[in-house]
Order: sequence, then C-alpha cells, then structure tokens
Amino acid sequence: MNIFYAPDIVPPDVTLSAEESAHCIRVLRLGRGEKVQVIDGQGGYYNAVIAIADAKHCKLTITEIIEKQAQRDFSIHIAIAPTKNMERFEWFIEKSVEIGIDSITPLLCHHSERRILKTDRLERLIISTMKQAIIPTHPLLHELTGFKEFVTHPDHHDADLFIAHCEETDRKKLSDVCRAGRNTIVLIGPEGDFSPDEIRLALEYQYIPVSLGQNRLRTETAGIVACHTVNLCNRK
Repeated sequence: MNIFYAPDIVPPDVTLSAEESAHCIRVLRLGRGEKVQVIDGQGGYYNAVIAIADAKHCKLTITEIIEKQAQRDFSIHIAIAPTKNMERFEWFIEKSVEIGIDSITPLLCHHSERRILKTDRLERLIISTMKQAIIPTHPLLHELTGFKEFVTHPDHHDADLFIAHCEETDRKKLSDVCRAGRNTIVLIGPEGDFSPDEIRLALEYQYIPVSLGQNRLRTETAGIVACHTVNLCNRK
C-alpha cells in the first residue's frame, strides 16, 4: 500500500503537502476512495482513504491508527563531516535512517572538503526513506555546524560522548564502551580525519576516543558502522 508523510496529524482528516499531493494524484494516479497509509514523523502510523483527490491539496480521512511508536529510552546522534562526493553522504543518510537514527549533524571540520551543504534534498531523502522503510519517527537533520561549536555545546553533555578517529593512540572499541539505554553522540571526521587540535578539544570536553574496527573506513561507512553499533548495543 502507498505510504505518505504528513506532520502534525489530528484525526480524522489530514491534508498532504503540495509535493506529497502531486505524488499521490499525478504520479501514482490514485483517486477518491482509494486506501493509503500515512506516517506523521512523531511515531504515528495510520490507515486512511483519499477524501479529496486534489493534486495540490490532497485530503485524507484517517480510518485507523495502526501504531503509535513508543519513545525508546535512548537516542543516537551522529555528527559527521559531509563527504566531497555527495552521493556517498546521501548513502549514509539513507542507510542510517533505515537502521535507526535520531539526529544527524553535518560537521564542518579543519580537513573538510565540503564546506557548503544544502539540506533540502537531504530532507527529502529522509522522508523518502522513512516511507520506504515504514519509519514513523522523523530523524532530525541539523544545519552544517562548526566542530568547535558542536563539541562545546552544553546541551550535548547529558549524553555518552565518543569521537572516532584514526590516530594511533589509546582507543577503545565503540562496541565495548557503548551503554544501553543512554543517549549517545558519535563524532565522525572527514576523509582527512580530525585534526590533532580537534581531537584535543573533544577530549577536553570528555569525548571518549573510539575505534570502529581494525580497518580504516570511509567517512560514510564509519557513520553507518557507528549507527549500527549503538543500535546493537541497545538490543542486548
């Protein structure tokens, strides 16, 4: 069954956005009375029927609340430097949403090769992935943020903090130090890794240096591994 995204649903009626309406009526050619499903990005998942088949303002009537996803007792926040090749960063976004992620912050680092990032396309990718994977909760995508601004932000310090870097220093395996039931933030650096000054700053702010395995991973792969590792930790 076709799935659509509509935030702030208040049953019994919901009007799809212009983009979702066009996809429903013009692309899929659905009509009045046809059954669809809709997610609200806040954990809600509903059955509905098309009440008004308008390509700009398609109106649905909710017929059943399928599920209201319970809030989990942990969150995963990956702060990652966008890759020079945008397709690789989009791959990270898509797969991390499929696996399960709560927040993504693109990081601007000393060695970053991509220093400008437009998030509109990435937001559309997130919503598309949510619909494909039937994920009713919308992960937060933040704007490109400087490394120092992110690391020193006071709101982050109620979480378990990790920095994954490649320097040959004492690092623990993320799988060994990740704790279930905890909000977790993992920093993933650019292709040239974090600078020594960035690593020192992170350690000063209580980030724990971690390894994601024996092999040196691409940035986007490291982000996926970190996301998967934290999810597995919370399923033990």
